[in-house]
Amino acid sequence: MTFKLRKLSKARTTSSKSNEDEGAKTEKNEPLSDSLAQNVEAVKQKTGNSADISIREITLNDQAHTKAAVVFVEGIVDQQAIDDFLIHSLINDDDLKKNPADNILETIAEKVVALGELTRVHNHSELFQALFNGETVVLIEGFSEGVSTDTKGGESRSVDEPPTEISLRGPREGFTESIRTNTSLVRRRIKNEKLWVKSITLGKVTNTDVEIMYIDGLAESDIVQEVENRLNRINTDSILESGYIEELIEDQTATTFPTIAHSERPDVVTGNLLEGKIAIFIDGTPFVLMVPAVFVQFFQSVDDYYSRFDIATSIRLLRIIIFITSLFAPAVYVAATTFHQEMIPTQLLIVLAAQREAAPLPAVVEAILMEIIFEVLREAGVRMPKAVGQTISIVGALVIGQAAVQAGIVSPAMVIVVAVTAIASFATPSYNIAIAARLIRFVNMIAAATFGFYGIILTFIVLLIHLCSLRSFGVPYMAPLAPFDASGAGDTIIRMPWWKVKKRPALTVDGNVMRQGDNQKPSPPTDRTMK
Repeated sequence: MTFKLRKLSKARTTSSKSNEDEGAKTEKNEPLSDSLAQNVEAVKQKTGNSADISIREITLNDQAHTKAAVVFVEGIVDQQAIDDFLIHSLINDDDLKKNPADNILETIAEKVVALGELTRVHNHSELFQALFNGETVVLIEGFSEGVSTDTKGGESRSVDEPPTEISLRGPREGFTESIRTNTSLVRRRIKNEKLWVKSITLGKVTNTDVEIMYIDGLAESDIVQEVENRLNRINTDSILESGYIEELIEDQTATTFPTIAHSERPDVVTGNLLEGKIAIFIDGTPFVLMVPAVFVQFFQSVDDYYSRFDIATSIRLLRIIIFITSLFAPAVYVAATTFHQEMIPTQLLIVLAAQREAAPLPAVVEAILMEIIFEVLREAGVRMPKAVGQTISIVGALVIGQAAVQAGIVSPAMVIVVAVTAIASFATPSYNIAIAARLIRFVNMIAAATFGFYGIILTFIVLLIHLCSLRSFGVPYMAPLAPFDASGAGDTIIRMPWWKVKKRPALTVDGNVMRQGDNQKPSPPTDRTMK
């Protein structure tokens, strides 16, 4: 009986909450009054008489004594534009002084205000949405609607080189926290009418602006529709950063590998758009999401496309070797020293045995202990102020490593292996894929300590199966390698020269796979004599 009563109480609570939400929604959609005083009072009451809500009352028509109020939110508007082009025009315009009071709204909308696009405001929901979007609303006595005009402004960070994606040769521009600035940086690079942008507002409390950008005719229409559907299904109070959306729209949650890419560079986003991918811009963050994402793109750097293909290919192969090293190096050392000593050269085995003779801990415990210490030092270096962060990391690693060896807790070889692994994880271009390797490394070490090289091979097979099972908005995560796609294979482990890359990846492009024409290979004249 108690259980039933609790269920009934819960049902009543849910019903009451639903009624409250419905009531709040109705109140928010309440139409504006034709009384200016009531509208102004409603704005003050609903915003708690907030100090940053500015309401300036003026007289439009001296003969009819028509009152008006200019309402805006300080800090997110261009104050100078409001004073010079809006309030000054409303007070001094001759048309407003001559026209009768019942035509004032039309006169303002058609002749007086010259600031951006004008829209009519009919209810409180539209009023507050306009205010918090950086618009200025003009309310007039005797009219149950107002006029809003775009006056976005305020302080914002200037365009600068992104600190997380340094390029040696490429442009020095990076995204900012302004969504309009970010979309314009891409517009400057793709000057084509087929570059489409769709807008959506997410977060019931934050009302965050989110925009989807893609090239019509290149992006797969089914993927575009799937992106829109997943974004529209988001029902949450707040969207503060791209990481919120990333976790809410990804295909697979039970994985450490990123299935959505992000970047701070406009040229990186532009390159992905030209391959038929879709960019998701979120207001308030410099990181732009790109979908679908594949595994090989996390090993690609922006400098790969600004350097010669042979240099880019060799560096990319080095990155893959580095990633494998960061994934398996400690596990291989543990397996070799614990189970497979016969695979180590004799002279090296004697040295390692002499080092481990005084070590009190098993090799796997040493490895896990040193890995945890390095992770702590890494996090400490990130959280500390810039002036001392790197110093703390370097000095801490040297002091702790040397002290651990001298105390006999770990062997010198283990310190070398763990240090090389830590450095290798920093050389991976994508932080998301590097952090995945750091987590899987511990699983590999435990498997190596339990089954030796057989455990490492087993975890590698499981890892490969897991990667092949992942999808990013329906696209196989290991594409174009599995399944193999010849059109996209020229930009995977190797980078083919530009004159060789004729087609775009077929899995993400809607029909238009041709990237360039024939005969693009340079063909200098046979006569090379000096003239």
